[in-house]
Amino acid sequence: MKSIILIGGLLLSGAAHQAVAEEHCGKVTIADMNWSSASLIANVDRFILEHGYGCEAELIPGDTMPTSTSMVEKGEPDIAPEIWSNSVKELIERGVSDKRLAIAGHSLSDGGEEGFWVPQYMVDKDPSLKTIEGIIAKVKTFKHPEDPDRGAFYGCPAGWGCQLSAENLYRALKLSDAGFDLIDPGSGAGLSGSIARAYEREKPWFGYYWAPTAVLGKYKMSKVDFGSGIDADHFRDCIAKEECAEPRVTMYPSALVQTVTTTGFAEKSTREFEYLGKRSLTNAQLNDLLAWMEDNQADGIIAAEYFLMNHEDTWLKWVPADVAAKVKTAIEAL
Repeated sequence: MKSIILIGGLLLSGAAHQAVAEEHCGKVTIADMNWSSASLIANVDRFILEHGYGCEAELIPGDTMPTSTSMVEKGEPDIAPEIWSNSVKELIERGVSDKRLAIAGHSLSDGGEEGFWVPQYMVDKDPSLKTIEGIIAKVKTFKHPEDPDRGAFYGCPAGWGCQLSAENLYRALKLSDAGFDLIDPGSGAGLSGSIARAYEREKPWFGYYWAPTAVLGKYKMSKVDFGSGIDADHFRDCIAKEECAEPRVTMYPSALVQTVTTTGFAEKSTREFEYLGKRSLTNAQLNDLLAWMEDNQADGIIAAEYFLMNHEDTWLKWVPADVAAKVKTAIEAL
């Protein structure tokens, strides 16, 4: 039995409704954030919405706070593909409450990931290094580059938000008493470079890092287990803040990473909104894609084309058959 849908007083078959939906998709603006994973996802969305759904999709420059604020106050852009919601929690919640924003789904199905890490090759040789107790017991293994009598813990660069949490957990774990010095890598490049140098020589390394990143895609690392579980409230109220007088040990809670749209888009473009709700990647998938981007010096456009051409098994789950056929045709024309 064919489905019949009422639009504007006209009875349309399912096929006719699909044609009308494509015709009325119209112009869609997508925030192209200034970091690699967000730019990759934005370009994937643009390609699928344009070629699969018939939208006039346009990327516009974006960043977390200005994009979120503009969506709440001005109703544009239509889509923010990768919003790290914890950093703008109150703004997003207010936008949803005021019916200005809609949450489509999770950009990262397992959330953004932070932690203290050691190279996997170290854990393969000594499984005790998967735990903080094992790390502390082998402090002399992690030699400080300038003081052989001390161990080295590489923290988050000064001025970054993660500097506070890394330092507070360094204090909570009493790593200084255990013989570790906290090293400021100076920059993100300095931190990633320290991991790369250790990996090239298969040397010990212990420090803070996060995902999704190209680094964790290229260099297999093992997250250190504190044995504490996650105390999300204490992390939010103390560990993540500058003034944390009595930090307690907790693992990092996963960061909520969502796709957010304006309510106007969600109500007008229901098929496209449904796609955004299904479009999600894991940290492992993004780590690998980001490593490929770095190795090939690819921007978001090239990386999106690479993903669509080489990971059909992933994106086919996000769209209905009719949309998939159109996207495949467009990919073949690249």
